[in-house]
Amino acid sequence: MKVFIAGGSGTIGIPLVRALVSAGHEVTALTRSEGKQAELRALGARATVADALDREALIAAVLTVRPTHVIHQLTALPKGGPRTPRDVEATNRLRIDGTRNLLDAAIGAGAHRFVVGSFAILSPRGPVDADTEDRAADAVRSMESQVLDATKRGAIEGVILRYGMFYGIETPSTVAMIDMVRKRRLPAVRGDAGQLPLIHIDDAVSATVCALDRAPAGSTYDVVDDRAVSLSEIADALAEFTGSPRPLRVPAWLPRLVAPYLARMMSVRMPLSNARAKAELGWRPKYPTLRDGLAEMFRHAA
Repeated sequence: MKVFIAGGSGTIGIPLVRALVSAGHEVTALTRSEGKQAELRALGARATVADALDREALIAAVLTVRPTHVIHQLTALPKGGPRTPRDVEATNRLRIDGTRNLLDAAIGAGAHRFVVGSFAILSPRGPVDADTEDRAADAVRSMESQVLDATKRGAIEGVILRYGMFYGIETPSTVAMIDMVRKRRLPAVRGDAGQLPLIHIDDAVSATVCALDRAPAGSTYDVVDDRAVSLSEIADALAEFTGSPRPLRVPAWLPRLVAPYLARMMSVRMPLSNARAKAELGWRPKYPTLRDGLAEMFRHAA
């Protein structure tokens, strides 16, 4: 395959490039940063620099490669993860306008498959209050609908992968959470009944590779661990595996008062199933649960 990865220098982009090159594919990775080219080339990929919001530049970059498969992993999130709605505004633009540009570029270049890395919590199945304006959720819905509409009209074979929250030893959000846990800045909420879908970054990569040639056109998959967990469980597990003090126990009203964005994540109850991905893609998570993933992470880190 000739694979073009938009967002090739990002959190999932780098390990995805590594996996596809190792599998023998011809890989071109798009990055906005001139400084990331050397790293991508060292992994065995061709690097190209363009802003996905610059329509003409992006179309030219994709047309030069003429890939058979395009993977959309465009985001512009802070390294430690978003803390306020403002932190996702740039990613919202990429999911709306960037998707439109990349999709048109892929179709124009003759690609026959377009795989999108979406976010389960903000997907049409996510727990978003219909009476509340949510630009991030609207952007994800726009991204997914653009691709599925193009598939319906026969322009390209679109596939949607709704990832759980990424975690991994080099995943920036995990690194930030570990730092917070060590400083006792990530509390556990009494009676936390949240159910957050997670996915180890390596398992997200393997599912994406499987989807390149096994997923039926127009299909959507929840790429998640076997078991959802609460944010309080995550804090407790990170404290245990890092040998940190047990997180502070706080009442549920406190995060709502001082950290509303964090409180919203704590309120998510979304126990998704990965059964379809297993059945249709032949995919199995190497780390079925958070504790499996953390155990392996810290064995390697030791």
